[in-house]
Amino acid sequence: MIAMTSIIVNQATIAELDDVAALFDEYRIFYGQESDSEGARRFLFDRFEHGEAVIFIARDEEGGQAIGFTQLYPSFSSVSMKRIWILNDLFVTAKHRKRGAAQSLLQAAKEYAVRTKSKGLELATAPDNERAKRLYINSGYKKDEEFYHYYLHV
Repeated sequence: MIAMTSIIVNQATIAELDDVAALFDEYRIFYGQESDSEGARRFLFDRFEHGEAVIFIARDEEGGQAIGFTQLYPSFSSVSMKRIWILNDLFVTAKHRKRGAAQSLLQAAKEYAVRTKSKGLELATAPDNERAKRLYINSGYKKDEEFYHYYLHV
């Protein structure tokens, strides 16, 4: 039996780079990429250094272990003249899933979007990722039925 401990979520700082980078490497492996710990660290260092992302980290309250993260990238809506946050990454380690960490990370992202007076949060997930779709719907996200989204690989 696993003891249920509380989860603490805070906005990550560059001082937590190593913890976030380890989670980011696991996240990339989950999506079929080769492990690249140093590349993950460099990538995230650049996001911190240039203020290009906002990262929230979830920790197990009891031991302080980093167990998940979400990364937001800024964008803008010209029509509404407001910021939009793109929730690009959300990950919780396998052994810490189903404890509320993902919901806590989504809540932190939502609160941040409100604090920064943004229009909202945007995210995407694979059509077959049923667990993620349920999580997002249960967290108040709506599937975009108004616009088609296109992507150009270069």
